[in-house]
Amino acid sequence: MASSNSSRSRGSTRRSFFLKSSAAVVLASSPQPASANGKSRTSGYAVQHTEREWAYMLSGAQYNVLRNGGTERPYSSILEGEERDGVYHCAGCDTPLFESSAKFHSGTGWPSFASGLSGVEVENVNPLQAGFVGAELRCRSCGGHLGDVFLDGKLFVNTPAFSSGKRFCIDGAALVFKPIDGSDQVVFGDISPPKVKTELPDFLSPPKITPRS
Repeated sequence: MASSNSSRSRGSTRRSFFLKSSAAVVLASSPQPASANGKSRTSGYAVQHTEREWAYMLSGAQYNVLRNGGTERPYSSILEGEERDGVYHCAGCDTPLFESSAKFHSGTGWPSFASGLSGVEVENVNPLQAGFVGAELRCRSCGGHLGDVFLDGKLFVNTPAFSSGKRFCIDGAALVFKPIDGSDQVVFGDISPPKVKTELPDFLSPPKITPRS
Protein backbone atom coordinates (compact mmCIF):
# COMPACT_ATOMS: atom_id res chain seq x y z
CA MET A 1 0.00 0.00 0.00
CA ALA A 2 1.54 3.28 -1.06
CA SER A 3 2.06 5.90 1.64
CA SER A 4 0.91 9.48 1.29
CA ASN A 5 3.21 12.37 0.49
CA SER A 6 2.41 13.94 3.85
CA SER A 7 3.55 10.83 5.75
CA ARG A 8 6.89 10.85 3.94
CA SER A 9 7.22 14.59 4.36
CA ARG A 10 6.80 14.34 8.12
CA GLY A 11 9.19 11.40 8.22
CA SER A 12 11.89 13.18 6.23
CA THR A 13 11.54 16.28 8.37
CA ARG A 14 12.02 14.32 11.57
CA ARG A 15 14.97 12.50 10.05
CA SER A 16 16.70 15.79 9.31
CA PHE A 17 19.53 16.43 11.70
CA PHE A 18 22.48 18.71 12.25
CA LEU A 19 25.89 17.12 12.61
CA LYS A 20 28.12 19.83 14.03
CA SER A 21 31.87 19.73 13.91
CA SER A 22 34.67 22.25 13.83
CA ALA A 23 34.59 22.14 10.06
CA ALA A 24 30.94 21.95 8.98
CA VAL A 25 27.28 21.65 9.75
CA VAL A 26 25.56 19.02 7.65
CA LEU A 27 21.82 18.91 7.03
CA ALA A 28 20.07 15.83 5.69
CA SER A 29 16.53 16.74 4.69
CA SER A 30 14.02 17.13 1.87
CA PRO A 31 10.56 15.57 1.86
CA GLN A 32 9.83 12.94 -0.78
CA PRO A 33 7.04 10.37 -1.21
CA ALA A 34 7.51 7.29 1.01
CA SER A 35 6.55 5.03 -1.85
CA ALA A 36 8.55 6.22 -4.81
CA ASN A 37 6.91 5.88 -8.22
CA GLY A 38 3.77 4.57 -6.54
CA LYS A 39 5.24 1.11 -5.99
CA SER A 40 2.95 -1.15 -3.99
CA ARG A 41 4.07 -2.57 -0.64
CA THR A 42 2.20 -5.78 -1.48
CA SER A 43 2.46 -6.69 -5.17
CA GLY A 44 5.55 -8.64 -6.11
CA TYR A 45 6.58 -9.57 -2.56
CA ALA A 46 6.79 -13.16 -1.34
CA VAL A 47 5.06 -12.57 1.98
CA GLN A 48 1.43 -11.63 1.37
CA HIS A 49 -1.24 -10.54 3.87
CA THR A 50 -4.30 -8.35 3.61
CA GLU A 51 -4.09 -4.99 5.35
CA ARG A 52 -6.56 -6.28 7.91
CA GLU A 53 -4.30 -9.22 8.65
CA TRP A 54 -1.25 -6.92 8.93
CA ALA A 55 -3.15 -4.69 11.36
CA TYR A 56 -3.98 -7.74 13.48
CA MET A 57 -0.43 -9.15 13.40
CA LEU A 58 1.48 -5.94 14.09
CA SER A 59 1.43 -3.42 16.92
CA GLY A 60 0.26 0.09 16.15
CA ALA A 61 3.83 1.39 15.92
CA GLN A 62 4.95 -1.49 13.72
CA TYR A 63 2.00 -1.08 11.36
CA ASN A 64 2.54 2.66 11.08
CA VAL A 65 6.14 2.18 9.99
CA LEU A 66 6.05 -1.06 8.00
CA ARG A 67 2.75 -0.66 6.17
CA ASN A 68 2.13 3.10 6.21
CA GLY A 69 5.72 4.25 5.72
CA GLY A 70 5.57 6.32 8.90
CA THR A 71 8.51 7.50 10.99
CA GLU A 72 8.92 7.10 14.72
CA ARG A 73 10.20 9.83 17.01
CA PRO A 74 13.99 9.89 17.53
CA TYR A 75 15.23 7.96 20.56
CA SER A 76 11.83 6.26 20.91
CA SER A 77 13.11 2.75 20.19
CA ILE A 78 15.00 0.59 22.64
CA LEU A 79 17.09 -0.72 19.74
CA GLU A 80 18.83 2.62 19.25
CA GLY A 81 20.97 1.82 22.27
CA GLU A 82 21.30 -1.94 21.67
CA GLU A 83 24.97 -2.98 21.52
CA ARG A 84 24.98 -6.77 21.82
CA ASP A 85 26.01 -9.11 19.02
CA GLY A 86 23.15 -10.46 17.00
CA VAL A 87 20.94 -10.01 13.97
CA TYR A 88 18.12 -7.54 13.36
CA HIS A 89 15.07 -9.07 11.66
CA CYS A 90 11.98 -7.64 10.01
CA ALA A 91 9.18 -7.25 12.57
CA GLY A 92 6.66 -8.17 9.89
CA CYS A 93 8.05 -11.39 8.43
CA ASP A 94 11.25 -12.26 10.37
CA THR A 95 13.60 -11.75 7.38
CA PRO A 96 17.21 -11.06 8.52
CA LEU A 97 18.03 -7.45 7.64
CA PHE A 98 21.09 -6.16 9.52
CA GLU A 99 24.02 -7.58 11.45
CA SER A 100 25.13 -6.00 14.70
CA SER A 101 28.65 -5.57 13.33
CA ALA A 102 27.28 -2.94 10.92
CA LYS A 103 25.50 -0.95 13.65
CA PHE A 104 26.84 2.36 14.94
CA HIS A 105 25.63 5.38 16.90
CA SER A 106 24.94 8.20 14.46
CA GLY A 107 23.53 10.67 16.98
CA THR A 108 20.31 10.99 14.94
CA GLY A 109 18.13 9.08 17.39
CA TRP A 110 17.36 6.17 15.04
CA PRO A 111 19.14 2.79 14.85
CA SER A 112 21.83 3.22 12.20
CA PHE A 113 23.78 0.71 10.15
CA ALA A 114 26.61 0.93 7.65
CA SER A 115 25.24 -1.83 5.44
CA GLY A 116 22.36 -4.24 5.10
CA LEU A 117 21.92 -7.92 4.38
CA SER A 118 20.36 -9.29 1.20
CA GLY A 119 16.92 -8.98 2.78
CA VAL A 120 17.06 -5.18 2.46
CA GLU A 121 15.62 -3.68 -0.72
CA VAL A 122 16.97 -0.27 -1.74
CA GLU A 123 14.81 2.09 -3.77
CA ASN A 124 16.19 2.67 -7.26
CA VAL A 125 16.63 6.45 -7.52
CA ASN A 126 18.82 8.76 -9.56
CA PRO A 127 22.25 9.67 -8.12
CA LEU A 128 21.17 13.23 -7.34
CA GLN A 129 18.28 12.09 -5.15
CA ALA A 130 20.39 9.40 -3.55
CA GLY A 131 23.02 11.96 -2.59
CA PHE A 132 20.77 14.71 -1.26
CA VAL A 133 17.53 13.05 -0.18
CA GLY A 134 18.37 9.38 0.24
CA ALA A 135 16.51 6.29 -0.92
CA GLU A 136 13.74 4.34 0.74
CA LEU A 137 14.54 0.95 2.29
CA ARG A 138 12.09 -1.94 2.35
CA CYS A 139 12.05 -5.53 3.45
CA ARG A 140 12.64 -7.57 0.31
CA SER A 141 10.28 -10.30 1.52
CA CYS A 142 7.18 -8.40 2.65
CA GLY A 143 7.66 -4.87 1.26
CA GLY A 144 7.56 -3.29 4.70
CA HIS A 145 9.05 0.20 5.02
CA LEU A 146 12.26 0.19 7.07
CA GLY A 147 13.70 3.69 6.75
CA ASP A 148 16.08 5.43 4.37
CA VAL A 149 19.70 5.17 3.28
CA PHE A 150 21.88 8.27 2.95
CA LEU A 151 25.29 8.66 1.32
CA ASP A 152 26.85 10.56 4.23
CA GLY A 153 28.70 7.67 5.85
CA LYS A 154 32.08 9.41 5.51
CA LEU A 155 30.95 11.91 8.13
CA PHE A 156 30.99 9.23 10.80
CA VAL A 157 34.70 8.73 11.40
CA ASN A 158 35.75 5.62 13.32
CA THR A 159 32.50 3.83 12.54
CA PRO A 160 31.64 1.13 9.98
CA ALA A 161 29.77 3.80 7.98
CA PHE A 162 33.03 5.58 7.20
CA SER A 163 34.13 2.54 5.20
CA SER A 164 30.82 1.92 3.45
CA GLY A 165 30.05 5.60 2.83
CA LYS A 166 26.41 4.92 3.69
CA ARG A 167 24.08 5.44 6.65
CA PHE A 168 21.06 3.16 6.84
CA CYS A 169 18.67 5.16 9.03
CA ILE A 170 16.11 2.67 10.34
CA ASP A 171 12.91 2.94 12.35
CA GLY A 172 13.36 0.68 15.34
CA ALA A 173 9.70 -0.37 15.27
CA ALA A 174 10.37 -2.16 11.97
CA LEU A 175 12.94 -4.42 13.63
CA VAL A 176 13.21 -7.34 16.03
CA PHE A 177 16.64 -8.03 17.54
CA LYS A 178 17.81 -11.57 18.17
CA PRO A 179 21.02 -11.76 20.23
CA ILE A 180 23.54 -14.53 19.72
CA ASP A 181 24.71 -14.64 23.33
CA GLY A 182 22.82 -17.86 23.96
CA SER A 183 19.80 -16.21 25.52
CA ASP A 184 16.30 -16.58 24.18
CA GLN A 185 15.52 -12.92 24.72
CA VAL A 186 14.08 -11.28 21.63
CA VAL A 187 13.87 -7.48 21.69
CA PHE A 188 11.04 -5.79 19.81
CA GLY A 189 12.00 -2.39 18.47
CA ASP A 190 8.63 -0.80 19.14
CA ILE A 191 9.44 -0.82 22.87
CA SER A 192 10.57 2.49 24.35
CA PRO A 193 13.96 2.66 26.07
CA PRO A 194 13.95 2.73 29.88
CA LYS A 195 13.86 6.17 31.38
CA VAL A 196 17.11 7.22 33.04
CA LYS A 197 16.62 8.91 36.37
CA THR A 198 18.78 12.00 36.60
CA GLU A 199 19.60 13.73 39.85
CA LEU A 200 20.09 17.43 40.21
CA PRO A 201 23.53 18.69 41.22
CA ASP A 202 23.84 19.72 44.86
CA PHE A 203 23.70 23.44 44.13
CA LEU A 204 20.32 22.99 42.38
CA SER A 205 18.81 20.64 44.92
CA PRO A 206 16.28 22.08 47.37
CA PRO A 207 17.61 22.60 50.89
CA LYS A 208 17.03 19.83 53.37
CA ILE A 209 14.70 20.78 56.15
CA THR A 210 15.38 19.28 59.53
CA PRO A 211 12.16 18.86 61.49
CA ARG A 212 12.01 20.26 64.98
CA SER A 213 12.25 17.74 67.73
